[in-house]
Amino acid sequence: MGYWSATLARSLLGRRPELICEPAIWEDGVAELARRTLGGHRESGAFLLGEKGSPRRIHRFVYYDDIDPNALDTGIVLINGRLLGDLWKICREEKLEVVADVHVHPGCYRQSASDKANPIIPEADHLALILPNFAEGSNLPGAIGVHRYLGNRRWRDESERWFPPFHMGWYAWL
Repeated sequence: MGYWSATLARSLLGRRPELICEPAIWEDGVAELARRTLGGHRESGAFLLGEKGSPRRIHRFVYYDDIDPNALDTGIVLINGRLLGDLWKICREEKLEVVADVHVHPGCYRQSASDKANPIIPEADHLALILPNFAEGSNLPGAIGVHRYLGNRRWRDESERWFPPFHMGWYAWL
């Protein structure tokens, strides 16, 4: 029911979403992110693959530690860029693109200094989502971080916009 009311409110009052995800894909992906924190002992994250367009559609999660097995070893996310070839191969084979990324934090959904200085995808207009509390609890739009990369290590926090760019669920006017 919550998905329908959010869709109706956005359709009548708000702006079109820029990034959407079906609830089952989002819920399964977030559950796996929570599992990979090893009970809240480290961060985890994923590249969100899908179709670019208006809006961008998330089709699947590719977890950082599946691309770089050591990405989560320090407790925070550090990806060896030399290993990203496997990600680009998945994108080519499945005809998908990286449409956003997501990672978890131990507390709030604000960006850390490290997040700001080291964007996972350093491309202007890229959306980086942050899930609070190691992905335990509510991970729906409105309760997560939504950060837009502007380029040159500059970001805009869009987490508390009335209608953030990320929408989960069906959207009627696409």
